[in-house]
Amino acid sequence: MTMKPMPALLLAFVVASSPAISAPQVSLLRTPGGGIQPQVVVGEDGVTHLIYFAGAPEGGDVFYAKAVSGSEAFSKPVRVNSRANVAMAAGTIRGAQMAVGRNGRVHVVWNGNGKLLTGSHEKAPLFYARLNDAGTAFEPERNVITTAYGLDGGSSVAADNAGNVYVVWHAQPGGQRGSEATRGVFVAKSSDDGKTFAPERQVNPTTSGVCPCCGLKAFAGPGGTVAVLYRLAQGGMNRDSSLLLSRDGGRKFDVVVTESWKVGSCPMSSSSLNAAKSGMLAAWETAGKVRGVLVDATASKVQMSFAPEGEGKRKHPVIVPNSRGEVLMAWAEGTAWKKGGAVAWQVFDADGKPTAEKGTRDGLPVWGLATAFAKPDGSFVVVY
Repeated sequence: MTMKPMPALLLAFVVASSPAISAPQVSLLRTPGGGIQPQVVVGEDGVTHLIYFAGAPEGGDVFYAKAVSGSEAFSKPVRVNSRANVAMAAGTIRGAQMAVGRNGRVHVVWNGNGKLLTGSHEKAPLFYARLNDAGTAFEPERNVITTAYGLDGGSSVAADNAGNVYVVWHAQPGGQRGSEATRGVFVAKSSDDGKTFAPERQVNPTTSGVCPCCGLKAFAGPGGTVAVLYRLAQGGMNRDSSLLLSRDGGRKFDVVVTESWKVGSCPMSSSSLNAAKSGMLAAWETAGKVRGVLVDATASKVQMSFAPEGEGKRKHPVIVPNSRGEVLMAWAEGTAWKKGGAVAWQVFDADGKPTAEKGTRDGLPVWGLATAFAKPDGSFVVVY
């Protein structure tokens, strides 16, 4: 992995200081209603927010439910999309993504089925919907794309407590035809809690390209911090994971972390970004392995790495911290196109060392992946 200079950012990770204790318990929870592709965010008030997909992979629905702090009992789900069967699940990485912003408002994005809605994948919409003011239902979805059409891989959304919402995706500039080498990462920003969005703008280096059928992940923190983790595409073989970072509300992004991977085809990968105290954790896939890092901006380097033990064909990592500074990584094993597999996990202590708390569970469905969250007592829950 190579490091590039990083400006001073409010991303220092604070490790909780506590006496040595045994690794926290990890419990597993099936996605409600037989759904797939769950995503979980725990709000500052402790409420656990969950979205998931249900229906036909080429055209189904996104559902939302929530649970009170520390509970695994979720509320009766409500449908996010106002029009039925407009969400995609095929390919795994095209599933819905969620963020929780100011006053606990939930924001959701998903790739719309272009062939179903417009007759062409080239004009596939990127839908955004937010929880209404009463918190009882979602407002009708809106397509945030104005010019940068050509969705292939997945999209993402991030939100902060200042009312900023960032919808992120990759496509061809201007919606024109082109190769993976000309694809760009685009951000549409809202400064009014998602009520309106400015037109999208490209934020990655124009020479990097983007791996077309890989997902990306966005994160927003305090002080105008915005991060995007994506897979670039250069020269037909270079498919490095690249972390873009902005500290001015998305006006300027710098490349701060990269990890090289030379492979001649798109690996259909996804990645993870998560807040930890006042810092940021990132995880991605490289050559069938998953890896996590702790980004410490004050030292301008990766301060800690998390490498799960064992072997296997590993994809779709998620990385989650608890209140004690311990970290859980969970991922999919053995999955492929139209093929399910297993969910696996590993807990790391506050020094980044693997603990005895790890495991594997069969039964991850086709197009499935896992998500996870930490409870107030420090235990982890893996949802799959």
